[in-house]
Formats: sequence, structure tokens, C-alpha cells
Amino acid sequence: MSMRPLFALMAFLLSACAGGVGQDGRGYPSLARRPVESQGAGGSEEAAVAAVAAPAEDPALKEQLAALARQAEQGREKFDRLYGEVAGSIRVSASAPVASEQWVVAQQALGRLEQARYDSVYVLASLDTLYVQRMRDVAEGTATGGVEQVGAARDKVLAEVDSQNDRVDRLRAVLKQP
Repeated sequence: MSMRPLFALMAFLLSACAGGVGQDGRGYPSLARRPVESQGAGGSEEAAVAAVAAPAEDPALKEQLAALARQAEQGREKFDRLYGEVAGSIRVSASAPVASEQWVVAQQALGRLEQARYDSVYVLASLDTLYVQRMRDVAEGTATGGVEQVGAARDKVLAEVDSQNDRVDRLRAVLKQP
């Protein structure tokens, strides 16, 4: 087989990549600050950072964060309560053969424990959404601050979800796998 067609194909593909022309007509995109990057912050980098880091003066945001914190706490308590109920029985089932009645009961308990994580995971997803929305609102100039508060709340719930995941994984590892 001749290499000539291969080189022709490669040259064609490379020319397609190089054919794009940026906004400045030089063939690559401009690195100049775009309007949205300067909007609402007066154009200065310090003002943009201050707008994101400013404390939330939005009462609705504070109430939303408080409600999510309460829901996260309720989810943690629910998970902890169920974990206390099922962890011992799952550990006792460690030597049970796969598909035995004791093993199936332990798997069902593990499933209930995973389901108990729902509230915490839901709050984390809500905070992720709120964080992105708040960042967008600050960038568009429709809101000031609150991003750090949402981020701190999100980090706290993320740590709890990670802890719950670790605890479920440790229990799962105790049981024999098919």
C-alpha cells in the first residue's frame, strides 16, 4: 500500500483544522476580555473578585441556605439512626454464603441504608445547582455576593455525603460478593 494517499488525507485534515479564522481575522480566537467578563464588576479584576466574595445580603438566599442546612441535618440524623440499626447485623452476616437468607437480608439492609442517603444527596445536588446559579447571577450583575456562603454550605454537605458513602462502602466490603 502506498503512503501517498495517507499523506494526502493527513494534509487535508490538517488544513481543515487550520482553516478557522478568529474574530480578529488572524486565525485564532482573541484573548481580549469579553464583555461578560467585565460586566457588573466595573471592569476591574479586584471588583469582580469582591463581587463574588461579598457576603450574601439576600434574605431569600439566607433562608434557602438555612432550609437546606435543616434538610441536610435531618438526612444525616436519619442515616445515622439507620446505620446504628443495621451495621451490626450486616457485619454478623460477613461469613454468610452468597445468596443465603442471611446474606440476602444483609443486602436488603444495605439497600435501605443506601436509600437513607437520599436526603443528603438531594441537598448536595440542590446546593450544586444553587452555586452555579449564584455564580451566573453575580457574573451577570443581577446579584451581589453569596457565592462563598453557598460554597461553604456545599462543602459541608459534600463532606457528610462522602462520609456516608465511605460507611456504606465499608459495610458492603464486609459481605461476600457474587
